[in-house]
Amino acid sequence: MAGRVQPVLAGVVTALVGFASSFTVVLAGLRAAGASDAQAASGLLALCVACGLAAAWLGWRHRIPMSVAWSTPGAALLVATGPPPGGWPVAVGAFLVSGALIVAAGLFPPLGRAVAAIPKPVAGAMLAGVLLPLCTAPVRALVELPLVAGPVVVGWLLLHRFARRWAVPGALVVAVAAIALTTPPAGLTGAALVPSVTLTAPAWNVSALVGLALPLFLVTMAAQNVPGMAVLVGYGYRPPFGAALRATGLASLLAAPAGGHAVNLAAITAALAAGPDAHPDPERRWVASVTAGVGLALLGLGAGVATALVAVAPPILIEAVAGLALLGALATALASAVTDPETREAAVVTFVVTASGMTLIGVGGAFWGLVAGCLMLLLFRRRPPAAAGPEQPALAAPDQPALAAPERSTRGS
Repeated sequence: MAGRVQPVLAGVVTALVGFASSFTVVLAGLRAAGASDAQAASGLLALCVACGLAAAWLGWRHRIPMSVAWSTPGAALLVATGPPPGGWPVAVGAFLVSGALIVAAGLFPPLGRAVAAIPKPVAGAMLAGVLLPLCTAPVRALVELPLVAGPVVVGWLLLHRFARRWAVPGALVVAVAAIALTTPPAGLTGAALVPSVTLTAPAWNVSALVGLALPLFLVTMAAQNVPGMAVLVGYGYRPPFGAALRATGLASLLAAPAGGHAVNLAAITAALAAGPDAHPDPERRWVASVTAGVGLALLGLGAGVATALVAVAPPILIEAVAGLALLGALATALASAVTDPETREAAVVTFVVTASGMTLIGVGGAFWGLVAGCLMLLLFRRRPPAAAGPEQPALAAPDQPALAAPERSTRGS
């Protein structure tokens, strides 16, 4: 009996941690892209349901703990980019194009390998530049709202030391308590606590396709799908990457009209369902990912309450909680960016351009940071000696072999 309950409990924990640790990032991103409170709640609900369906299908079909989540770095990108020219309908159009590109990467492996071939320092620096504005929010919150933000940060620090998995959810609980104590009861009057699906007719323009859809696709692939695959491979699985991209890309397409920005393989919470804590037998851990998917879909019913709380809270407090959730991702991205001395300057250029928040011809800094970093690498790359042996390092990302994993799983059909 205990052997059956263990993966179910692991799945419940995965869903709770995944939702509580980053839904504030999602809501901040959707609102920054121009969504109203109702549209943001609809987007969060759509993402929860789409992620849940994709996780349940992939886990049941392949008998592998393939956890699925929304693109947290993608939501941070929305915060950094701001509303595109044309507003929310254009953002929804960009979400659709990004989802279509993910499906295309699943159908045409060379496209997925091309994304993995982006130099790892440049990809890491672009992600770090995208995350930086949110990650500085806790510091700004301590200055602007010390009595409210102080307990949130202290709670995060204590839990990070003694129960790291629950650090961000714990900080969120403290923030909710602070909101409840400082917000008049009438603040929630009239708020739609039950979410409803709000569909938006998409629109497109060139600047949004280049400045939002393409960076969203690249960030989701490089910061979520490829690391998510690496986690599964590290636990001894041979996951079908193409099938995962097709499923999550299709889920992204279905969620986009309702406001969902991107669905992908989980990277941050993947180990909770794929590790030995989920079940001693690797063949049974897929139950944890399926349970997590069902749990996340059910948690989507709380999207209205979550959005209402965010709406009445000081914006800087919500950004502070989101920033605390992204500090680990920022540290990993920075480490990836500056590890190699030969590519460090190109990575720093990428980081600076991306973090600057610049917009040129309607295209945001994430795209220009990627362009600047790649141009720096091409301009200053040293030619290898004529007698260079096969030991010379390749430019492709070390995660690339995972992209070539066989379509058939060795742990079930």
